[in-house]
Amino acid sequence: MATFSAVNRQHILQAIAEYDERGGENFLGVYGFGPSLEYWLVHEGRQYDSKAILGVAHKYATGRIAPEEEFSRGVAGAAAVLRKNGFEVTGPDAPESAAPVRRTPSARTTSPRSSSPRTSTRRVAPEDRPVAICPTCFTVLPATGVCDTCG
Repeated sequence: MATFSAVNRQHILQAIAEYDERGGENFLGVYGFGPSLEYWLVHEGRQYDSKAILGVAHKYATGRIAPEEEFSRGVAGAAAVLRKNGFEVTGPDAPESAAPVRRTPSARTTSPRSSSPRTSTRRVAPEDRPVAICPTCFTVLPATGVCDTCG
């Protein structure tokens, strides 16, 4: 079983940045995770697959990905770790006041009610595109692409 004590907020932010860069479907495929059906990590108005993000954050923390079968308490356990690190997670045990958020765009999505994939024709609006983040200090990069803090 994987332990997540080494995972911190910066590792989770790195995983989120990679998810945004690769796109949801590609990210899940690269790391072998299935799409979330109940629990979603919410960050900056977007939803992310909670177990996949935590599994890849574990890779950033330890050098080894934590596959789905190694989560000790399943998705609820992943949600607890993400919440402990200051992230909002929606799901069956989330507060009723959780506001609806938009899903990150991907080329194909799978509906929980059907096993057949459907193709999305939605174009990504400029405000939906992920912002560049400094890999060292995790601040948003200016238009120059050079971090003001790290140089």
